Amino acid sequence: MYTVVGTVQSRAARVLWMLEELGLTYEHVPAPPRSEGVSQFNPAGKVPVLIDEGTPITDSTAIIQYLADKHGKLTHPAGTLARARQDSLTQFLLDEFDANLWMAARHSFVLPEELRHAAIKNTLRWEFERSQKTLMQRMGEGPFVMGEMMTVPDIILTHCGNWALSARFPITEHRLTEYLTRMRARPAYQRAMAR
Repeated sequence: MYTVVGTVQSRAARVLWMLEELGLTYEHVPAPPRSEGVSQFNPAGKVPVLIDEGTPITDSTAIIQYLADKHGKLTHPAGTLARARQDSLTQFLLDEFDANLWMAARHSFVLPEELRHAAIKNTLRWEFERSQKTLMQRMGEGPFVMGEMMTVPDIILTHCGNWALSARFPITEHRLTEYLTRMRARPAYQRAMAR
């Protein structure tokens, strides 16, 4: 059985959702970042942590890709062109969506007050909006970001979309709004978020 350490209000939501999509049993320890329950597995104090057979794995993207690969679902096989495209989309979302949202969070409540710069958030919002236009050109035809099959980037994109809305980063592309509504309606997503 897997153990997931981290609150559903963090990137641990990605791991919880992946496990629900895969239909796997797991234990959830809703420990906040930098708490004792986290630091024993990750010296940086960051969540999520997945414990598999006593071994901790950190970083939400590494965890969900590991789970997808291990169980052969929600991913294309390594060494295929489809997987290269999937990995490219994953990196794009991390660079253009996740990174901007994380930088905004750092300048909102993570950094010491004397190091925060509120003005940077305007630049980050501008970049986020521009990245949405690029994403629209990269999205496949179908209900998921790559087309007909749900993959790892869908979990990252939906999490980032929700994060953006809570951080008051506007979703400007109608197709992205429709996509997020569809993804949030998935039963596995709703079970994960109810934790």
